[in-house]
Amino acid sequence: MKLSSSRAILAIALMLAIALTAMAAPIEENPEETRGGKIATWLHEKGIPANLVVLIISMLPVVELRGAIPVAMHIFGMSIPHSYVLCVIGNMIPVPFILLFLGTVSKFLRRFKIFDKFFTWLFARTHRRSDRIKKYEELGLIIFVAIPLPITGAWTGSLAAFLFGLRFWPSFFCALAGVCIAGVIVTAFSALGWIGAVSAGVILTALTATGIFSQKHKTTQPPQV
Repeated sequence: MKLSSSRAILAIALMLAIALTAMAAPIEENPEETRGGKIATWLHEKGIPANLVVLIISMLPVVELRGAIPVAMHIFGMSIPHSYVLCVIGNMIPVPFILLFLGTVSKFLRRFKIFDKFFTWLFARTHRRSDRIKKYEELGLIIFVAIPLPITGAWTGSLAAFLFGLRFWPSFFCALAGVCIAGVIVTAFSALGWIGAVSAGVILTALTATGIFSQKHKTTQPPQV
């Protein structure tokens, strides 16, 4: 069975989307002035080691890996591999907790009016911004997490995976793939500027989409007699 033309069009569109959004992503050129940079400086002044500071800020929603890698590289002077690995680990720490425990936690907290309003707003907002996850599942989740924007990322992607009832392990590994792609894009930007970020986004997204489509193609092949 051949891949449908709609899937091929989707792959091309997603590769272009991630390249264009990488160009538009608000990855700051002055990390000291960003929210993540200010939090990192404040934490470090309190005596917290640089490695732990970077790990903490990469775990935070909105900041995530997108804000943590420039901080690691330019404020703390960490090497590219060190910054990348540390921030990917930090960004992934909240993911299993969101996927596994969000339902239980939200159900308990929604007994209180203020939290009920918050979760109603949060879930509605996530639904509006994650239609591609619902439609394309694994590929959609990877791309959604991989685009380094404040409205996307591991936090929002995990929320969407939970809301749409995606299975834990596929969701976890798709979020990991997306975080790794986003990490390469942000690292490339921090080291090489926009050209590096866009090039990394296109190449990695193409490889990811090709791998997923190839796997789906193999699974749909009829058994050989």
